[in-house]
Order: sequence, then C-alpha cells, then structure tokens
Amino acid sequence: MEATRRKRRQFPAGVLFILPAFLFIFVFMLYPLVSSGYMSLTEYNFVYDDVPKFIGLDNYFAAFRDPQFVTALTNTFVFGIFYFVIVMVSSLAIALLLFQKLRFNSFYRSAVFVPIVVPLSLAALVFLWILQPNYGLLNYFLGDVLGLRFLTQPWLSNGTTAMASIIVLAAWASIGFVTILFLAGLQGISNDTLEAAEMDGARGLRKIFYIVLPSLRETYILTGTWTIIHALKVFVEPMVMTDGGPGTSTLVVYQQVYLTAFTYFDMGYASAMGYILGLIILILVVLNFFIGRIRADKDA
Repeated sequence: MEATRRKRRQFPAGVLFILPAFLFIFVFMLYPLVSSGYMSLTEYNFVYDDVPKFIGLDNYFAAFRDPQFVTALTNTFVFGIFYFVIVMVSSLAIALLLFQKLRFNSFYRSAVFVPIVVPLSLAALVFLWILQPNYGLLNYFLGDVLGLRFLTQPWLSNGTTAMASIIVLAAWASIGFVTILFLAGLQGISNDTLEAAEMDGARGLRKIFYIVLPSLRETYILTGTWTIIHALKVFVEPMVMTDGGPGTSTLVVYQQVYLTAFTYFDMGYASAMGYILGLIILILVVLNFFIGRIRADKDA
C-alpha cells in the first residue's frame, strides 16, 4: 500500500516531465494536422472569407481535374523516381567502399557527410551560380578548359536539363546521410558471418551479393522510407533554382501547395493538395515496409 501511495504522489511529477513534449507535439503536429484536414473539406480564402464553408470532397475532385496540379504531381513523380534510384544505389555503393579498410577512411567518411551540414537553400544558390549560362563554372569548364563548347548551354532554361539539375542537387545533398545509414547496417553484420563466408570461398563480389546485401534487409526498409519521403516532399531545390520553370517543367506539388495557399490564399484547396500528396507518401512508405518485411521473412 505504501509503495502504491508513493507512486500516486510521484505521478504528477512524471506528467510535468512529459508535458512540454506533449504540448510541442500537440501545437506543432496534431493540431495543424487535424486543422488542415478539416480545412481541406472547406472553401476558405483567408483574406476574403470570415469562416470556412464546408464543401465535402469537392477540393479533392477539383485537384485531379486541375491541369496545373496534375503537371505538378507528374513532375514530382519523375523527380522522385530518379532521385530514389540515384540516392539508394550511390549511397549503397559508397557505403560498401567505405566499409573496406582503406587509408584515410575517416577523412572519406567525413567528406561524404559534409553536404548534410550545408543548408539546402545555400547549396541551391551555389548550384545556381555553377549552372549560370554566361559565367557559370560548368560552362566555363566545358567550353574554356575542355574545349567542348558544343556542350555548353543554359542548363536551367531547358525543361529536361533543369529537372536533371534539380535531381543532381537533391541527390548530392542526401547521399551522405543515406550512406551513413547503410554504413551502420554494414557494421551490424557479424564478423563471424563474413569470416565464415570467406572460408567457404565467398570472396569479392560473391560475398557482397550473397552475404552482405541480403543482410541489409532491415536497412533497406529504413533508407527506403527516408528516401521516399524526401523524394516526394521536394520543395527548396525547384523553388530556389527554377521557381517551377521554365514554364511548369519543374513545378512540384509542394510548390503548387505553397502558391495556392500564399499567393492565391485558397487555404482549403491547398490543404487538399497537401493531403493528397501526404496520402501518396503514406501508401508508398507502407508498401516499402511490407515488401521489405516479406523479403526479410523469406530469407529468415
């Protein structure tokens, strides 16, 4: 009884410890999530309307009839597919190299990690300067240094090269973090397993394909989830580098949401577009998780 009373007296103190975290989650996560969910079911221009007008799912139906949103969604998927493949493959390859016992390994790991600490908006401005058609470093290197003037072009004035440039920037900024995750997974593989594989004749590429890569099933789920989320919520790169242009060739969903909300002040429609993208991300993340778990269970 005495122990129970002591626990009851200590309970309010425990609540005080978790209260700041709960308030933070409620104010900055739960309330905005629920509020924007309700707003997506309304017609609400926060400049002209006093209160939101409930219209049900009309905003969601209107989004798929909106050519601008469909274009933005298509561009987001194009970006996401290339970004996902480049980041996952490159990060895994770099992690496998860094997992080897190389000279200056610590330096190489630090160099790979450096892009993570660079603010993305600043990196976008640097890339913008590099790709500048008249005095940019890339055209200077191709034309004046290598003498390949036929390759020089206004990289951000063409829809295809503009999207490719954004993908390169986003991949450069993300590969370091995903590489660290893969390295953590590689370091979790037992040395006994690797040594036993070598004793059985599995060396070089055979060891990588038959021992190392199958052992990273859990890591694939983690890195895949992180990469999917960052692939589809791209915003800073096209906003800073191209502002969605030329035309709408690099317009992405988050940018369309931003323009709809803070340029046209249509908060209900913007919330609906945001929820559509959020639902797509959720579906892909759940699929990634279940596919990863099924493969892991088959290998177990």
